[in-house]
Amino acid sequence: MVKYFSNDVDIRTTWDHVVSAFWQRYPNPFSTHVLTEDVVLREVTADQRLLSRRLLTKTNRMPRWAEFLFPSNLSRSVYIVEDSVVDPVTKSLTTYTWNLNHTTLMTVEERCVFQESEDRPAFTLLRREAWISSGVYGFSRPIQEFGLARFKSNQVKAMKGLEYALSNLHGTLCNVENMTESTKKYVSLLMADCCGRK
Repeated sequence: MVKYFSNDVDIRTTWDHVVSAFWQRYPNPFSTHVLTEDVVLREVTADQRLLSRRLLTKTNRMPRWAEFLFPSNLSRSVYIVEDSVVDPVTKSLTTYTWNLNHTTLMTVEERCVFQESEDRPAFTLLRREAWISSGVYGFSRPIQEFGLARFKSNQVKAMKGLEYALSNLHGTLCNVENMTESTKKYVSLLMADCCGRK
């Protein structure tokens, strides 16, 4: 069985600014778990779409309960591939990410689509989906639950990091007061969900 997560967010910024901020997300004070980002491939297609592949390295702190189940020499770094397609004609940025290592323990696949709002061109719509699976016999369900909670927690950081990058583009200091209402709502919903409150 696979755990599935989806969320839609309105970002109160134009699509071109969001795409610019996307490429400038790291480093930021909210994503200190992201250690490296390297561009492996980048090309422009005949129909003017930008294709990119990046390799990211992130820290992977295990929960205390997992430290008893898995060897202490298990790498604490996770290598993640991020493929992206920027389509300036349809004004969309689509990303696909997945982990390269620890796949027996857990696989996390994510798809994000940043799309210019048709009704409100000053807004960008973000549709985020994730699939979390584990192949550890007898422990797959708790591992998937942990993975889903960790994913949601990291999405709070990701949204704050994107807001931070956007604020740098706009020349304003990023703090909670400067977050858009949709981001504040998104962050509070994820925090409530991560803490088990309804």
